Amino acid sequence: MIPYWMSRTQLLLGDEPIEKLMGSHVLVVGLGGVGGICAEMIARSGVGKMTIVDADTVDLSNGNRQIPALHSTAGKLKAEVMAARLRDINPELDLTVLSTYMEKEKAAELVQSAPYDFIVDCIDTLSPKVMLLKACVEAGIPVVSSLGAGGKLDPSLVTIAPLEESKECTLARYVRKRLHKHGIYKGITVVYSPEKIDPEKVIVTEKAYPKKSLIGTIPYMPAIFGCQCASVVIRALIQPEIEA
Repeated sequence: MIPYWMSRTQLLLGDEPIEKLMGSHVLVVGLGGVGGICAEMIARSGVGKMTIVDADTVDLSNGNRQIPALHSTAGKLKAEVMAARLRDINPELDLTVLSTYMEKEKAAELVQSAPYDFIVDCIDTLSPKVMLLKACVEAGIPVVSSLGAGGKLDPSLVTIAPLEESKECTLARYVRKRLHKHGIYKGITVVYSPEKIDPEKVIVTEKAYPKKSLIGTIPYMPAIFGCQCASVVIRALIQPEIEA
């Protein structure tokens, strides 16, 4: 039975697509500015089973852009904060919570740990990001990857495209180069923006560990990236014959 809280989505999509969503399992890796809103949109769309992964804790500097970041949640695990929120959205959600760092050596193990219908990559560190994408392609599991949302202001430029067609995105270039070394050239959908970043808005600091730098952000851009990623997942699950 389709629950009442999904009645507006049911009105738009109809019963069969909703039932497909309720029977689907989606993995979201990374619950920051992009991943948090993406996970929430996937849950609100009615996906019945989810696995969420993030080892980080809430820092007040996250408060301008991350769903789990509130003054009341500072210092708490993002995955646990998001888990409580997702279960409050859908009490029937079958949710697996992994408060662990996405180590590149464990990417294949994670991808193969369950029969996922779709995987979302919202990792912002290059090596584990690439290894997760590699594992998805090798396992034949559909994946959408968020590229760089930081340093961007114009939402009209945010684009969904195959990775090989992305342009003017530094992270995309690095990801492509690493994947090419593994013989992977196709099979990954990305959300990216070709908007150029002002280098003065980026600072190199040890506080960014495990990354090397911090970049300025505006609240709405990571959210838009996250919603676009969620749209790829939901449209693919209800219309598998149509490319997202």
